[in-house]
Amino acid sequence: MADNIKKVTARTFQKMKENKEKITMLTAYDFSTAKYIDEAGVDSILIGDSLGMTILGYDTTINVTVEDMLIFTKAVSKGVNRALVIADLPFLSYHVSKEQTIINAGKLIQAGANAVKLEGASDFILDEVKHLTQCGINVAGHLGFTPQYINTIGGYFVQGKSYENTLKLLEAAKKLEENGAFCLILEMVPAETAKYISENLSIPTIGIGAGKDCDGQVLVIDDIIGKYPKPVPKFVKQYANVKEIIKTAVSEYNNEVKQNIFPNKENTFYLTDEEREKLERNIIK
Repeated sequence: MADNIKKVTARTFQKMKENKEKITMLTAYDFSTAKYIDEAGVDSILIGDSLGMTILGYDTTINVTVEDMLIFTKAVSKGVNRALVIADLPFLSYHVSKEQTIINAGKLIQAGANAVKLEGASDFILDEVKHLTQCGINVAGHLGFTPQYINTIGGYFVQGKSYENTLKLLEAAKKLEENGAFCLILEMVPAETAKYISENLSIPTIGIGAGKDCDGQVLVIDDIIGKYPKPVPKFVKQYANVKEIIKTAVSEYNNEVKQNIFPNKENTFYLTDEEREKLERNIIK
């Protein structure tokens, strides 16, 4: 790491909340994208199990395995100097036993992550959060819409839409905080709900579809650059249209090859005059 680059840590997150400085987070799944995001100054990179959809082509995140996460965590971490790297614990990788959870989380940390993220706040999950932090592993919580629970939730629905449900979310958030979570992702909840929870927690909240009053924001990189081929959620703002750039570049390449325009002289290696003359005299052995 360069001497003039100060690594973002869980402690940095806490100071940013205290100083009312917004935290930025984006997903990344490969070395080069992670490097560009890091160089752009984003505070944290999440290797989300969303890679199941954006990279592997699944319909949901529940098909993603620990082995998948390890491959992408290793790649992303090699491209990062400054940002805090968080890796998702995928579906069922932290629901069997504390021992198995520690093993899986430890693998992700050894692969280069600075923290792991898990979804929910059941008594079992809370115990896991506490145990992980006691083992020296930073844990990010995740409440609201939790993609790994898509089958029990029954679809992509906004959560915390009533006063009573807001209080339940806050109670769960406080329990995650008490058990050691250093930050909390709030996904697809009304802005007022997210604001209320954020104001009543000591740890920072990172919103995704949760309004502007969270302590920070996270989005999927493929969504904001217009690379993902399917429609994006309401809460996404697209800042570029990489899909069209890729299609235009590939179409131009395809046409130039078909028309024998590419490769040209600038893209080609040649023999020296002497070796070419030998070849032309057919005396190369």
